[in-house]
Amino acid sequence: MSPALIEPVDVDVVIVGAGLSGLRAAVDIHKSGLSYVVLEAMDRVGGKTLSVPDSPQGGVVDFGAAWINDTSQVEMYRLAKDFGFELIEQTATGLNLYQDNKQNTVSFPYSGMPFPGCRRYDKQQAQLYEAFGQMAVLVDRSDPEMPWLGPDAKRTDSLTLAELGEKEIGGGIGSVVLNVLSRACLGLESSEVGALPVIDYVKAGTGLENISSDLKDSAQYLRNRQDKSYECIPASLKFSTRLAESLNAAAVKLSMPIFKITQSDEGCMASTSPGPEYRCKKVLLSVPSTLYLLIEFTPSLPATKEALSKSKLGYYSKTIFVFKKPWWRDAGFSGAIASDTGPIVFSRDTCVPNDKQYSITCFHVAEPGKQWSKLRAEDRREAVLKLFRAMFSTVVDDVPEPINIIEKEWTKDPWARGAPSPVMGPGVLTSDAGKAVREPVGHIHFIGTEASLVWKGYMEGAVQSGIRGAKEVIADLAE
Repeated sequence: MSPALIEPVDVDVVIVGAGLSGLRAAVDIHKSGLSYVVLEAMDRVGGKTLSVPDSPQGGVVDFGAAWINDTSQVEMYRLAKDFGFELIEQTATGLNLYQDNKQNTVSFPYSGMPFPGCRRYDKQQAQLYEAFGQMAVLVDRSDPEMPWLGPDAKRTDSLTLAELGEKEIGGGIGSVVLNVLSRACLGLESSEVGALPVIDYVKAGTGLENISSDLKDSAQYLRNRQDKSYECIPASLKFSTRLAESLNAAAVKLSMPIFKITQSDEGCMASTSPGPEYRCKKVLLSVPSTLYLLIEFTPSLPATKEALSKSKLGYYSKTIFVFKKPWWRDAGFSGAIASDTGPIVFSRDTCVPNDKQYSITCFHVAEPGKQWSKLRAEDRREAVLKLFRAMFSTVVDDVPEPINIIEKEWTKDPWARGAPSPVMGPGVLTSDAGKAVREPVGHIHFIGTEASLVWKGYMEGAVQSGIRGAKEVIADLAE
């Protein structure tokens, strides 16, 4: 029987996307008693959370989102506690390494600033703190719920982040600071993004200090070691698998991409490939705005939503070096390195000592990452190893060979196409399009980490957005 002759499946709600946002929304829909289905294009749940074995030694590492905190990321922390997860603090001790664009490598304390030759009262250091201070003022003055109404909104939305650095944030040092921020948080160069969307992004992450720190209250404070009640699938992917386990049997349909959503006064018809059509009263769409173009909407989405599809997803990839021992810790180093030119833009120690998992995760982001991505697989690996060895060989006599090297390029994943979340260019956030990010279109409701008021681009933002979307749908269907 051809798909056209198969009777549609009737449910109250179709949830598109089985990442954290879609799954968390599904949990509340499930509890409400509404019927539902979760349709996922990938062959797994989790979206941009992905945990994989690191080596035959038995550890697990995260290719995707990895960190939470226990203060401002209340929903993720609640899930961790409800699921019985064991959280470990991010290592934030020892010396970091920094390489400038002339290949000079210097070490500095973990809490210090990565500029060679700087001392606390040096002119360059003072300029650096001034630039941070100026950016922090703009962030503090921004309105988190309606950023287009803030006192600096119109002016900053007319600029790229790079232009803001050149014109308002400390000249040369300001430009450097904002490009470091843009690369690390968004996977994009500061010239590619609007200044106001980045200010809003930082505001959603509780401020400049927290979003760029690995300490208490910050974005990179805690990682999930394992689920105490299960012996398999530790790390961040387990948040998604445990959410999925709480839903109806067979409610999550994998390898089931949506290619068309047809809307009428009564509801929606969601067409899948290669599966059936689903007739529903509401759709919860947990898809990045940059992927809206993969779905045929009938009638078309309004111009405001279509404009959002022109936002940019960053280049964000990881190479993970796995070692027999944490030799860098023994030598007094944190495992955190940074390079102006790449291909490693920054790294973090991602060890789990209790599991004898010793790793350093290297991040390839923005333009250096894009250039590295063009290389053949073996050349990519060699380029990362070369820089890693070159930087550490300036401070240790011997850089051990890793027992395993694994990488993940999110841009080459057909259902991700980049990470962490879409970012608008100049002039969008203060326009009607910017104000429409969270607005429903008829029976279609929009969720996902980019549509969150808090912690955009992070797991917390995804979960909170899912909760908000479920509330909208449940309230509408109760009328």
